[in-house]
Amino acid sequence: MTNLIEQILQQMGGETIGQMGQQLGAQPEQMQVALGNALPLLLDALARNSRDEKGVEALSGALDRDHDGSILDNLGGLLSNPENGAGSGILRHVLGERQQNVESTLSRASGLSSGSTGKMLMMLAPIVLGYLGRKKKQENLNQGDLADILGGNQQYQQQQQPEQMGMLGRLLDQDGDGDIKDDLLRMGGSMLLGKFLGR
Repeated sequence: MTNLIEQILQQMGGETIGQMGQQLGAQPEQMQVALGNALPLLLDALARNSRDEKGVEALSGALDRDHDGSILDNLGGLLSNPENGAGSGILRHVLGERQQNVESTLSRASGLSSGSTGKMLMMLAPIVLGYLGRKKKQENLNQGDLADILGGNQQYQQQQQPEQMGMLGRLLDQDGDGDIKDDLLRMGGSMLLGKFLGR
């Protein structure tokens, strides 16, 4: 099964994650919780949006038009000025009306301010789509392949972290202000992230 989170973290590398933390004014422990929840959540949201034909068609088209992976060659530019990147538009499309609640819950779980959490998501969203776009281009993936990869990652993460994925799924499903922050704080870190953060 696909582990997109590990692949994306390897693409980013410890230096980029460290720069991201500096930009956000975050301690390594906060970054571990914040990234450990944000990456699975973004990929889970993409997988959910790609379950139907219209959703995966829209994602595939966006990757072809706007996310060829070139952003991965200039992550410093994205991190220094995420507001000028494509992140806010991606988040509106992927999270929709759930965005504010997602940001609020991730903020409370990690201890980052709401503004810093929103900025982190604006940094991560173009990286995730850039990675998928490059993978699609290099491997000549069609829409079905893309949906399969996202679904496979979702299944893999559910097997590896069933509690966390269940909570993130509830966060994506709910309309109200459900309180799962304490559980996310407990579940958000991972050994893999610890490695990239030098812990």
